[in-house]
Amino acid sequence: MHKLLKDDPGAQMVLLGNEAIARGAIEAGVAVATTYPGTPSSEISLNFFQMSQECDLYFEYSTNEKVALEVAAATANCGVRSMCMMKHVGLNVAADALMTLAYVGVKGGLVVLTADDPFMFSSQNEQDNRYYGKLAGLPVLEPSSVEEAKDMVGKAFDLSEALQEPVLFRTTTRINHSTAPVTLGPIAPRKTKGYFQKNPMSYVTVPAVSRTLHVKLLKNLDKALELSETSPFNFVTGKGKWGIVCNGVSYGYVMDALKDLGIGDRVQVLRIGFSNPLPEKKITAFLQSCDKVLVAEEGEPFLEEGVRSIAQGAGLTLPIRGKAPELFSRLYEFDPGMVRKVIAGYFGIDYAPKAKLALTDIPPLPQRPPNLCAGCSHRATFYEVKQAAEGKDVVYPTDIGCYTLGFLPPLGMGDFLICMGGSTSTSCGFSKASDQKVVSFIGDSTFFHSGIPGLVNAVFNNHNFTLVILDNGITAMTGHQPNPGVDMSLFNLGGYGRISIAEVVKALGVQHVSVIKPYKVRKSIEAIREALDFKGVSVVIAEEMCALFAKSVKKAKGKPFMVGDKCKNHRDCVNLLGCPAFYIENDRVKIDSAICVGCAVCAQICPENAIVPMKS
Repeated sequence: MHKLLKDDPGAQMVLLGNEAIARGAIEAGVAVATTYPGTPSSEISLNFFQMSQECDLYFEYSTNEKVALEVAAATANCGVRSMCMMKHVGLNVAADALMTLAYVGVKGGLVVLTADDPFMFSSQNEQDNRYYGKLAGLPVLEPSSVEEAKDMVGKAFDLSEALQEPVLFRTTTRINHSTAPVTLGPIAPRKTKGYFQKNPMSYVTVPAVSRTLHVKLLKNLDKALELSETSPFNFVTGKGKWGIVCNGVSYGYVMDALKDLGIGDRVQVLRIGFSNPLPEKKITAFLQSCDKVLVAEEGEPFLEEGVRSIAQGAGLTLPIRGKAPELFSRLYEFDPGMVRKVIAGYFGIDYAPKAKLALTDIPPLPQRPPNLCAGCSHRATFYEVKQAAEGKDVVYPTDIGCYTLGFLPPLGMGDFLICMGGSTSTSCGFSKASDQKVVSFIGDSTFFHSGIPGLVNAVFNNHNFTLVILDNGITAMTGHQPNPGVDMSLFNLGGYGRISIAEVVKALGVQHVSVIKPYKVRKSIEAIREALDFKGVSVVIAEEMCALFAKSVKKAKGKPFMVGDKCKNHRDCVNLLGCPAFYIENDRVKIDSAICVGCAVCAQICPENAIVPMKS
């Protein structure tokens, strides 16, 4: 049995934050869960996926976040508790559905989890999705610890049903990826079937209906404000004339700092866990009891702006600071030392940071840039495109996935990137505005996510570029989740369909479509060269299983390779491919047999045929 399905109330379990969130939803009786995978939220989906194989929970990896939310919106409006998970930028994709769903509302609880990523550990920006709650007029809940995340999810479902609105559950990386002991609660029975009560005047958002629904939304927001005022997630601790307002992981950093600085008896802390709408009366009362206030929050000054606005409305003139060059930054993650230093400086506390450990006798760690895996077929494809395009002036739009790393040397394949699916659409623009050849890249999952519309646009408007679809048979970057092109029999699972990318591309009207096997270098270069010479939209589909996924499903290639005596040490293999299986020892190229997957791409580009399979 999956560990998160154990019905053992009171038992303690050490869980990852994302596991705790999934467990909290199970305890709350979630019956439908949908997602498009994205770090830092991916493990929530993985656990739902695994549990759905053992119980009546319905889970799906949807083609993108908008689709995921729309599926969950329908099930929730049948009265079934539903949850939709995504990383922060995913909410941009789902925003179109979210804004109007706020008007329509829900019957069964619907929790929309958005995982923000301060410091951009695996993201293209640091957007703060609390503003989505304000924009949509929806309640926002934010946990401060792993255990609270588990408990708060259940309350989020209750809140959603009380207001008949979706609830945004906003986490950050440090909550998603921390591990802590959690006390299990009872698992509520799942209601897996509901009923959709037709009422076009409530659900069909033509203008006349929406005007009425907007009134309802604002009334619901007023109810949410009343609940926020009394929510146990908004509480005050400590006493004193100095005040700190904080949320999320910042709360833990603040409490540690007060203890370390020895000022716990001089500072009161207002922790905000129900952050939209802000509890105006509670904040006003807090401000009235303080001489000065500091707002500690990662990301944007969401709380600070709200607290200042409430203070102005109440006629309060005390100092309220948060984001400033000498205080907290809008950039990156917080850490305990930084929070401690800012609190000490703002309140004038004598504070001497502990001397850093002397590390001068320890050599610096070697710099290691991110790299495609050993044997990654994308490396082979990039090399082949570069060979086929030699002598041409080419722009290379790229997309979101492992293959984004192709922009780094020695491959250098990636000139423009803004968002999921953007490579196909921006290729239309580059090809129209420039006489340069345009060759763009997109992964299989991203193609299904949002790449298809750009290709439709290219065919209809008769643009001129080559799209290379890097089909490695899985959604690799986020941890091997399936997408509509994946052979689910590899997971020993039935009941799924499978969509051929080649058939989709042909059906869209692309006139030149070729399928290559990137590990076959010469044939691949010839096929790509023909595609580049085609006038109009051409598509090359590079099919080769992700090397790591192949290992996990026992489909790995043959023996590792080695560098033999014929090697003349010109290092084309290193300088043109940059595979991490290579290393230099005594000024000679070697291959690490422990990570070489035997793809043989390097052997095919070696002029002396010096790279050969190991004999044993």
